[in-house]
Amino acid sequence: MNNEKDRRIEALGDFGVLPDEILCAILERFTPREVARVACVSSVMYILCNEEPLWMSLCLKGASGLLQYKGSWKKTALHNLNLPDKYNDYRRGPLYFDGFNSLFLYRRLYRCHTTLDAFYVDTGNVERIKDISLKDFYNEYDAKKPVMLSGLADTWPARHKWTTDQLLLNYGDVAFKISQRGARKISMKFKDYVSYMKIQHDEDPLYIFDEKFGEAAPTLLKDYCVPHLFEEDFFDILDTDKRPSYRWLIIGPERSGASWHVDPALTSAWNTLLCGRKRWALYPPGKVPLGVTVHVNEEDGDVNVETPSSLQWWLDFYPLLADEDKPIECTQLPGETIYVPSGWWHCVLNLETTIAVTQNFVNSNNFEFVCLDMAPGYHHKGVCRVGLLALDEDSYGNVKQNMPCNEENSSSSDLSRKEKRAKTQKDADDLYNGRAINGVSRSYNLWKDGFSYDINFLSMFLDKDRDHYSSHWSSGNSIGQRELREWLSKLWIQKPKIRELIWRGACIALNANKWLEYVSKICAFHNLPPPTDDERLPVGMGSNPVYLAGKSVVKIFVEGGLEASLYGLGTELEFHSLLHEANSPLSKHIPNVLASGILYLENGSSTNSSWDGKGVPDVIMKNNLISRKCGVDDFSFGVWGKKQLEYRTAGMPVDGSGNLAGNSSIWPYVITKRCEGNMFAELRDKLTWEDTTNLASFLGEQLRYLHLLSYPPPNISSFTDIDHELSLVEANGCVATGDCKSNVTAEWWLFTRTLTKMRKDVSSRLTKWGDPIPSKLIQKIDEYIPHDFAENFGNDACKPCSWIHTDIMDDNIYMKPSFVCSITTGNNEDITRADSGLLSNCGVKSWCPSHILDFSDLSIGDPLVDLIPIYLDVFRGDSHLLKQFLESYKLSFVSNVSRCKLSEGDQKFGRLSYLAMCYCILHDDNVLGALFSIWEELRSAESWEEVELTVWGELNNYKGFP
Repeated sequence: MNNEKDRRIEALGDFGVLPDEILCAILERFTPREVARVACVSSVMYILCNEEPLWMSLCLKGASGLLQYKGSWKKTALHNLNLPDKYNDYRRGPLYFDGFNSLFLYRRLYRCHTTLDAFYVDTGNVERIKDISLKDFYNEYDAKKPVMLSGLADTWPARHKWTTDQLLLNYGDVAFKISQRGARKISMKFKDYVSYMKIQHDEDPLYIFDEKFGEAAPTLLKDYCVPHLFEEDFFDILDTDKRPSYRWLIIGPERSGASWHVDPALTSAWNTLLCGRKRWALYPPGKVPLGVTVHVNEEDGDVNVETPSSLQWWLDFYPLLADEDKPIECTQLPGETIYVPSGWWHCVLNLETTIAVTQNFVNSNNFEFVCLDMAPGYHHKGVCRVGLLALDEDSYGNVKQNMPCNEENSSSSDLSRKEKRAKTQKDADDLYNGRAINGVSRSYNLWKDGFSYDINFLSMFLDKDRDHYSSHWSSGNSIGQRELREWLSKLWIQKPKIRELIWRGACIALNANKWLEYVSKICAFHNLPPPTDDERLPVGMGSNPVYLAGKSVVKIFVEGGLEASLYGLGTELEFHSLLHEANSPLSKHIPNVLASGILYLENGSSTNSSWDGKGVPDVIMKNNLISRKCGVDDFSFGVWGKKQLEYRTAGMPVDGSGNLAGNSSIWPYVITKRCEGNMFAELRDKLTWEDTTNLASFLGEQLRYLHLLSYPPPNISSFTDIDHELSLVEANGCVATGDCKSNVTAEWWLFTRTLTKMRKDVSSRLTKWGDPIPSKLIQKIDEYIPHDFAENFGNDACKPCSWIHTDIMDDNIYMKPSFVCSITTGNNEDITRADSGLLSNCGVKSWCPSHILDFSDLSIGDPLVDLIPIYLDVFRGDSHLLKQFLESYKLSFVSNVSRCKLSEGDQKFGRLSYLAMCYCILHDDNVLGALFSIWEELRSAESWEEVELTVWGELNNYKGFP
């Protein structure tokens, strides 16, 4: 009889009621120093705190940059803490205690040390073929079912060059990115990674999964080529820096692998194995594997998957499945290529050290699914991945009768096996404990129901009330909203043979059919020709649908809802009026406004009415959509009303709660004259250095004219929402600044107050944006930017406010070509002529900037704000171009009026670089993402001051010109 005392009771006290799994999960939230202290509390805590999986988690959670494995994860974590040598050199053997056992820790220990030499040696039930034609592949497999292909890589140099020893010899000092669940972005030199592979005993080993391997080791790209079956890829039309990640080098030891997932954007993939063996498990779309939980964010549609590690699933979950519920399986051998169709769940386990290359792609057969995945809303995203399990009972009842019955459309109809069953972990627990039998049965039945991965069926779940231009954008989408619009526009122009397919995808992702209908009605109302077939899709990357129609451009205001749209158009029309009254030279470089108005739906039909920006549009007045009084002849929706809206919504999420924000049947629009030439975004790589410097000078000159243009005086009495905060406003439009003898202009006060409101949620906003913004810098936001901009910047508040464009980016600049022709005269002399209207065989000599577009984002504020998009987006951080810009700008960013003397501790408020950095941090758009993409070295910066001076330090040398 074993009388051994249970150590757990005394060692854990009240914590003894918690299972070991929960205790270990709690410890993972501690820092290494805290875990080291807790290990001293009791014998059981010592055991729990010395588990290698715990220290692996702690180490990776705090790691960044290059990682070196020191023989154990505890040693590695302590080494990374830079402890004094006396602690690192301290040696003591581990302590052992009787009277304690843990099934949870035993299973984890088993997974760390198990071997897979004889693990599933059978080839599986995925069809294996060789020498298939492209036509047969498209007809039999593409977007239908997985297949194992042999012979595609037989001629690759990688077949004999991609071994661990060869790669170590050639790329030992090259750092590759490491994938580990829940880890931050880390890399390891290949020689360090090989050393780690040889000695590690991890249950979920580190895995090289590098989408930038071609940049880190370009010669690797010469060792393989895309198989002919997968050469069609619609994403390759995008520039390299704008296309989503699509190719990966994959290297991992035994027990490593990829846990259950569906590939991003519902793309398809091919994966070629060069070394080792991989075990694959796959389920058709909508069939969620046992142990996997899918969460769909109802705000932006982002899909998060909770799944056990690959090894844990094969050891702990796979044995629970009945034969008819098991996944499709196969073992991949060296030289074989597996094809994974769009939407298929798959899980991979490395049976030994493996080396592979994989690429995701969009082709004719999965294009509409990719567009569907990036459509606004969230319900359809869950259905695409979870199938009918994503539906509640009412939704399921409504959909069941409309489900297609044609088995040819079913992803699994041609698989020679019974339907497979998946259960969530909760289902398994409930069954085991005898609870919620009815709910589990329903989930099982829904899983077994026929689910058709059919684009027409899945499109039924689109949220018809959401629109691409005004809805939240999922952070999980593979490309951004702007890139999606650019992608579809480029496909439309460059692939005319498949326009019918592109149009269907654009209608899913952009509601392109709706916007084309509205644009056509606007053109008819103003007696303009409708868009041609070439002009059916919106152009550019802006936040509102913009269409070319002959010699005109039609822009429909959508972003931010109706209220923001009215202020966007109203402000632009007010600006144009003042611009022409002042006869500013800037007017020569802004497209003329030909017409403007309101399009609205009424009783199922659309109606147009003209509006010049003055007073209140009839449809707004008719429907009682505003409560305040407005003059007939003033710009009721001009810049100061817009400033009030900016102040009211600053620091708040866009939720459509305003009285005008949620209206989806009224759209303001403007028609401008079409510019000749091309957008700078299309020409960037074609321009000479002289062309680019001329552009910088042009922008400096035009911004000078913009910032010198008078703006309408603020009507303080109209700021009804902030009257109580403007009680200090004096009759002369200034605000007393406390100890400072000078006054602050009302417009500057409003600008800084808006910044203060934007500051309130800045940390959470930057955290949500995430990589490449360094998390350690996000934690230092509070000590860098002031809590009250009106108070701190008020001392410098004699700065001039001005009109600011806020959005001069590479797609808002137009450039005209200057052609050169050589004509031989009777004297056999060559005469060079420059003329934009010459014959088509004349060459382009240069490109000259001609117009700045899109003034709907106009505001009143610090002119320094306008440098952010110009420097980061147009100049891409080139300081020489910034200097060229400033030489033409010639205005000072600070006033010559005397100001309060700054205390020594507040000197940073006198730095232009500090102001610019604060504006970057508080910007509505993720400009920090662009900043850290340009200056990658700053991702390891220790302070915001380091970032500030590297990026904006040049501004501190600029004093303006007399």
